[in-house]
Formats: sequence, C-alpha cells, structure tokens
Amino acid sequence: MDTARHTRAYLVGGGIGALAAAVFLIRDGGLRGENIHILEELPVAGGSLDGCGDPDTGYVTRGGRMLEEEAYVCLWNLLETIPTLDDANLSVLQETQEFNRRTTTHAKARLIADDRSILDAGQLGFNARDRVDLARLLALPESVIGPRRIEDFFSQHFFDTNFWTMWRTTFAFQNWHSAIELKRYFLRFMQEFPRIHTLAGVRRTRLNQYDSLVRPVQKWLEDHGVRIEYGVTVTDVDFVGGPDRRRASRIEFQQDGRQGSYDLGPQDYAFITLGSMTADSAYGDDDTAPELIRDKRDGGWTLWETLAGKAEDFGRPSAFNADVDEAKWESFTLTMRSPALLKRIEEFSGNAPGTGGLMTFKDSNWLMSVVVPFQPHFDGQPEDAFTLWGYGLFVDTEGEITGKKMSDATGQEVLTELLGHLGFQDIAEEVAATTTVRTVMMPYITSQFERRSVRDRPRVVPAGAANFAFLGQFVEIPEDVVFTVEYSIRGAMHAVYGLLNVDKEIPGIYHALSDPKTAFEALKTAFS
Repeated sequence: MDTARHTRAYLVGGGIGALAAAVFLIRDGGLRGENIHILEELPVAGGSLDGCGDPDTGYVTRGGRMLEEEAYVCLWNLLETIPTLDDANLSVLQETQEFNRRTTTHAKARLIADDRSILDAGQLGFNARDRVDLARLLALPESVIGPRRIEDFFSQHFFDTNFWTMWRTTFAFQNWHSAIELKRYFLRFMQEFPRIHTLAGVRRTRLNQYDSLVRPVQKWLEDHGVRIEYGVTVTDVDFVGGPDRRRASRIEFQQDGRQGSYDLGPQDYAFITLGSMTADSAYGDDDTAPELIRDKRDGGWTLWETLAGKAEDFGRPSAFNADVDEAKWESFTLTMRSPALLKRIEEFSGNAPGTGGLMTFKDSNWLMSVVVPFQPHFDGQPEDAFTLWGYGLFVDTEGEITGKKMSDATGQEVLTELLGHLGFQDIAEEVAATTTVRTVMMPYITSQFERRSVRDRPRVVPAGAANFAFLGQFVEIPEDVVFTVEYSIRGAMHAVYGLLNVDKEIPGIYHALSDPKTAFEALKTAFS
C-alpha cells in the first residue's frame, strides 16, 4: 500500500484504543510517526488503564484487567510488536506469557459466606429452570432481545446461585444491565464456565496495566516520533460532504484556556474516541469519601454529544450516560507497610499473592470483592510495601460492619468493612496503622453495559466515512464484548485497516462453541 509521505493522523484521546491505532498506523499503515498527533485531555496517557502513587501517599488503580488466552487475540497481536522497558529483545507478549507460566491463577477461596467459611464455588447452583432460561437467552437473536434487562430473562433463583455471583463480580454485571451484553459475554467466554470458580483461565500482566501495557506502548510510539499533546480537550469535529462520502475537515480544541484547531488536508485522517467509562473519576483517601460527579466535567462525553447531533449514525450517548446510579461503582487500593494482612489472607485462602484471583464476600451488602496481586504490582514498589485491590458493586447499601454506605465511607472505614468480613479484627489495629487506603468513585464505569438499541453505538467506520473513524468502548463491533482491552484494540485495528485499506487480516473473534471439546465441557458444567 502506497501511503503519502506527508499524510497526517490525529487521534482524539490517549487511551489504549488510540495508542493501539497509532501503532497500527505505523506498523501496518506505513505512516511516519512524526505525522501522528495524539490529543489527550489528561496529563497522562493510557485512559482507563491507570496505575500510580507511591508507598507513602498510597498506590491506586481504578480497576484491574483480567486477560484471557483464547479471546484476546488482537491484544496479543499488538503486544508482540512492543518491547518491554527493561529488555529491548523481549516483547511485552513474551514477558506476559512467561509471567503467567510462573504465576498461575487457581482460586481456592473464590466465594466467602457470611460466616466467613469458604464456599464450594464449584457447585454452580443451577436448577432446571435456570438452564432453560440460559439456553433461551443464547438462542435468541439480538434483534429479538432488544433493550431488555438481564433480570427480564431469569428468575430470582438464578441470581442467588454461586454461578451468578462469580460471573457478575468477575465481569461487573448488574441485574439491570443489557441482556444482549450478557449473551455476548456467555458466548465469548463460555470456555470459562468449567473454571469460573478457580479463574484458571485468567491471564495477567507482570505489573499493573499502566506499567506493563501503557508505558511500553507509549515509549515505542515516542521512539517512532509520535507526538502526544496533553491538556487538550477536543470540543468539536467539523465534517464536509454528503452521506455517500463524508470527511472530517477540522478538529477544534481547548488547551491552556485557549481555542485552537487542526485543519485536515485531503490525505489526513481523524480517529475519535467516544465517551469514557472512567470519565469524572473522583478519589478519596483514609479520611474522606470520594465525590460522585454527575455533571459531565470530562470532555469525552460532551464531545460525543456534540458529534451525535450532526448525524443519526454517530450514536446516542444518552443511552449510556443518562443514569449514573445504574453505571457507577467504587474501587479501593490498599498500600500496606506491614505484611500482616496479606499473610493472614494467604493462610485463610490457601493462595499465595498473585495466584488467588478474586475473593468475593457473597453475602456482603456491598458485594465486595478483593484480589491480592503478585508483588510488586507497581514499578519501583519497595519490598516492604504491599498492595491489594478491591471493589464493591452495591455502593448505596449500608455495610454490615460500619453501617455506612460504601459511597459515604472513608478509606479507613472501607478497610474496617473488609477486615470484618474476613474476621481479622485481632489484627485490625496493626493493619489500620500501617495501611493507606485510596478509593475511587467512577460514575460511568459500567455505562457500556447499559440497555441499548441497535443504533445507539456507531460503527467504527461509519458508512461513507472517507477519513475518520470512531474508537473506544462505545462503538459497535458485532459479536465482541465491551469492558475489555481487547474491544478497544480490535476497534483500533478495524479503524486503521478499514480507512487505509490495509491488506492484512484482522484476527477472528474466538467462538468457544465452534470448538467441540470446549463446547462439551461448558455444557457439561452448566448441566451437571
């Protein structure tokens, strides 16, 4: 493919989708790195893949990314290109594979009961009606399911099962979320059915997602001359032409209180990230609870709202951002300067740090889950500092221990609730004195799971788009599942390959049911 020497590309947003698109533009599209501009509103790249802090003020990640061998083929395609920061001869893919060979996940305490006993999570708990309802959802086409809720398809018995507790806390589903998205998850991750109680199919990066994924990709791009401009809030994109051939002609933005714009020439491209699941995240600490921001201060949503008014096929952001209370949840990161808590968790669960995956307190009012990552989890983390991450799906119910809503709880009160569920009150004083807690309220974190119609998410490359494409978690990629790194990277690949006519095949979406052995094991698990 002959790409003009002076072709420029502008990428709105600096999340993993935009970073991946920039890699593909250089690696597969032939663009020069110095002609690629990434416009990021925040002072740091990576979007929702974050990780920062120190042992004194506390480390924090808003969420953890569980990867998967079979399903994450576009991610692996990207990472095989990117060298690690420590060894230019070792790719991030190779590092990740080697790490997971050495540190395998096999949860021995996936579910904890209210009496602090470890439940037999291998007993999924389905009855005959649950199985019929599950089969019915899988058989229905998405056009028939429409904008219905998960709870419209299942009885209360299903929602009380061990299976649903594990599935919903692994992937962060609420009962009112889209039944279409649940069906896609069932089909995409059916290979996890036999191992959902151990999370043995989970793959993780050596460090947190920012240090292990974002920083190496960013360095590769910068080494190739890509310019990342921070503090840039894109406010509008102008388009010219009719429905048969539309072009992005200008990108308007604000930076340092000043208005600016980039004009796109006839050979230039625009890749525009729509929305953000971590927009308007607010942080709390030991002594304060995080604010719940409802007024859309982040530019990701307001830009999409502006663009949606220009064309019917640019999507409908209100389908995803109109109800913060349906989309929010809260996470927390513990930074411990004593190993006491991790040692007790290891004794209780039978899992060493990094091997246990999620532990969920099934009967907790907050539906709290925690994971102890392999240590260190942050670049530069000292040997005498330890971290733990957790989250609650039900942030507006009162906790059993503190009597407070999670949304109103300080970091130390979240820690008190956790220690109470573990039954570790005998070490509570030591743990509290040596632990810093950082909490994060995310008003849109599961907004991509909201009920939707067919036209609510735009195509990656809209019909007639000559030089622009959409990126992120709010574009439509048939059969694939949102709330995954894979979705952002697959979308980036579709955007670059589609606009630039790259003569390379996009890795196919993994279908567990197409493998007879995998399908048999999944069905055997569901019907045993």
